[in-house]
Amino acid sequence: MTVILTNARLVTEDGIIDGTISYSAGGISDVQPGRSDVPGAEDCGGDFVTPGLIECHTDNLERHFVPRPGVIWPDGKAAALAHDAQIISSGITTVYDAICVGGYDDDKDHRPKIMGAMIDAVEQGIATGVFRATHRIHMRCETTDSRMMSYLERHAATPSLSLASLMDHTLGQRQWRNLDHYRRFIKGEGRSDAEIEAIIAEQIETSSRNAKHNFAKGAEFLRARDVSIASHDDTTPEHVADAVAAGCAISEFPTTIEAARAAREAGLKTVGGAPNVVRGGSHSGGVSVLDLAKKGLLDVLSSDYVPASLLQAIHILGETAMPLHEAVGLAAWRAADMLGLADRGRLKPGARADFLRFRIDGNTPVVRAVTVAGQRVF
Repeated sequence: MTVILTNARLVTEDGIIDGTISYSAGGISDVQPGRSDVPGAEDCGGDFVTPGLIECHTDNLERHFVPRPGVIWPDGKAAALAHDAQIISSGITTVYDAICVGGYDDDKDHRPKIMGAMIDAVEQGIATGVFRATHRIHMRCETTDSRMMSYLERHAATPSLSLASLMDHTLGQRQWRNLDHYRRFIKGEGRSDAEIEAIIAEQIETSSRNAKHNFAKGAEFLRARDVSIASHDDTTPEHVADAVAAGCAISEFPTTIEAARAAREAGLKTVGGAPNVVRGGSHSGGVSVLDLAKKGLLDVLSSDYVPASLLQAIHILGETAMPLHEAVGLAAWRAADMLGLADRGRLKPGARADFLRFRIDGNTPVVRAVTVAGQRVF
């Protein structure tokens, strides 16, 4: 059955159209300016209608598996469904669930303990059709963990594995080049000052060696399986050069203007964090994503650890750095192109019918409806 939405502000690659869109489970059939007088057409009251947002890197699933420090939720399916509900209510219709392959400090870290359960929950949710959003897996390869390659090899056959990032969280470098930022970060996890200093001393000694080995081995392993690879927290042009040599096509969350510019010049797509935009800066001392956007060095937005931040950041960027339709593109058609999703991310005939409908209340975007593959799910 064809559904018609009219009196909507349709956000397209070329601008915003006051118009009408028709679609069904088979996809978008028509996009036209002006109102429809067809009986049964749904009046959107001037709401924005955009392609469903595409999220390439979110840690949000983990927050439902570990809702408090030391608490691992016993029902993985329930945790994944709660995550899916939050994703959909944020206007995200395609999500790459970031799952850590390894951890920061070996046995004290919960991530290796829940990795298999998280992967199983996503795969089962996809297989049984219980998710409302489209889910794929993004493996966050923690190169500082000596066991990273064994974890990666164990889960290499994961069917929905579509993206991987190579992360070097060596203390004193990249995201944690300022150790005071790291001290504040892990103190919030309930550790004492003495424990924190012991962790720092141990990691500085071992992490650099592990990272160098695992970065090269991980990249080779992923390339052989045609998995798209991203570098993470690039800080210097040298980091970008290493990423290019490893076969990376994406630079996630560059921490400096210099690294973002080097990535652009090397042909890598840059991904910036939406929470950085909403908060007005990085929580760990990195570059302002708003500044990257103003300098034309931002290709794609990611909600990172707050799903609702994606639409909020789009609104802020549309008010301060670029036209709104270009800001939407950072999480729609530009994200789709970066990830090779040719069937979605655009409001045009023939595209998959994934939509987000929202309006602005004061200065806050309010999600009014979400449609996935022609079916309203929120």
